[in-house]
Amino acid sequence: MGGMMNFAGDFWWLIFPIGGVVGGWAARIAAYNEKRRRDKIELERIKANAQIEQLRITQTSRSAITKTFARHDDVNDRWFGYELDLATLIQYPMMTDLREPLTLAFHKAKVRADDLRPTDPDELLDPAVFAEYRDAVGEYATAFDAAEREARRRKQSDFSPVERERLERARRLVAIAGDEAATPAERQAAYRKARDELEGLIVVPPPAAQQLETRIVAALEPGREH
Repeated sequence: MGGMMNFAGDFWWLIFPIGGVVGGWAARIAAYNEKRRRDKIELERIKANAQIEQLRITQTSRSAITKTFARHDDVNDRWFGYELDLATLIQYPMMTDLREPLTLAFHKAKVRADDLRPTDPDELLDPAVFAEYRDAVGEYATAFDAAEREARRRKQSDFSPVERERLERARRLVAIAGDEAATPAERQAAYRKARDELEGLIVVPPPAAQQLETRIVAALEPGREH
C-alpha cells in the first residue's frame, strides 16, 4: 500500500495525461453514439417518406387505371349500340364494313385494346404494362370516333337507290321482328325476310342476330321471359 502511495507521489504528473485520454475517449464515444442516433432517425425518416411516396404513386396509378378502364368501357358501350342493334346498324352500315379502312382500323384497335386488358388491374401497376394498355385504349377510342363520324356522315349514301329500298324494307321488318305486340309467327317471318333483304348488303354481327333471334324464340315459348 505504501508502495502505491509512493508511486502516486512520485508520478503524480501522469494523472493529468491519463485523465485527458480517458476523457477524450468518453467524448468520442458519446459523439459516435449521438451520430448513430441521428443517423437512425434520418434513416427512419427517409424510409417513412419513401413509403408515403410509394403509396402516393400507387394511388395515382390506380386512379389512372380506373380512368383508362372507364374509357375502354365507354367505347365498348358505344360500339355495342351498333353491334347489338340491327336497326341502328342498317342506318349506319359502314360500322361493320371491313372493306372500309376506317372501319378496319377501329376493329383492329378494339381487338388490341381488349387483348391487353388484364383481368387483374394490379398487373397494370407495372408502368410499362400500363403505358401499353393506355395507349391501346387511346388508339381504340380515336379510331372508333373517326369511323363513327364517317359512318354517320355517309349513312346509306354508298348504296344504289334499289339497295337503299332493300335496306329500308329490312329496317321496317326488323322493327316488326322486335315488336312484342306482333304475333310470334309475324315476328319470325319478319326476321327471316329482313335477313333476306340484308343478304349481300351489310354484315350483320352475330350478337345482333343472336339478340333478335333470342327475343323471337322467347315469344314462341310460353312462360319464357323476353
